[in-house]
Amino acid sequence: MTVNQHEMKRTAPPKTWNMFRAMGGVGILCSLLIVFTYQVTLPTILRKKAEFLEKAIYKALPEAKTKKTFGVVDNKFELLRDEEREGRKVYAGYDDQGRLVGIVIEARGQGFQDAISIIYGYSPENQTVVGMQVLESKETPGLGDKIEKDLAFLKNFEALDVSLTEDGKSVQNPIEVVKQGTKEFPWQIDGITGATISSKAIGKILKGSTAEMIPLLARELDVFKDE
Repeated sequence: MTVNQHEMKRTAPPKTWNMFRAMGGVGILCSLLIVFTYQVTLPTILRKKAEFLEKAIYKALPEAKTKKTFGVVDNKFELLRDEEREGRKVYAGYDDQGRLVGIVIEARGQGFQDAISIIYGYSPENQTVVGMQVLESKETPGLGDKIEKDLAFLKNFEALDVSLTEDGKSVQNPIEVVKQGTKEFPWQIDGITGATISSKAIGKILKGSTAEMIPLLARELDVFKDE
């Protein structure tokens, strides 16, 4: 064997199969580690989410002392014994005497950056939204995230009018967002200067959700009182 043949043998590239096998092994190992990490951390993640939701419910419905969870099935409500069951839910809040004080509703819609998830409290007695909390948002820090922190904006949801028409089939005055400082009517939301898109997104989410849910809740209200 010549010197050149020895050099070619020493510098020959590795076989393609060996490269793929090594890459495949690394990929499988990484996948197993990801799955293992997810399985280990999942209970903690779920517990933290449940705790955050619990706190948000009572913030959205300040008068409530206890709550019950109801599933929404075919426009009907049924008491859930297992709160972890999948599907749409609402949360009925009761005072110390067990009197229904309101219902918390989940809603979701598109924001500026991504989808926004919220909950809001509804008072059947006053026909108003009495609180709103953002559950999940990826809006721009310092601007869009004001929908979670701006006290003046959050004050919009302490008595936001969602009164029904006489036949109870629709909201009389659909929720609308107006320029900050120009609110005239109780069904309007003062927007946030510098976070116009995000504040309008909240208004749009609430407008759509209340149009669907408030007439339904009013019609089925005895379900929550009888439980």
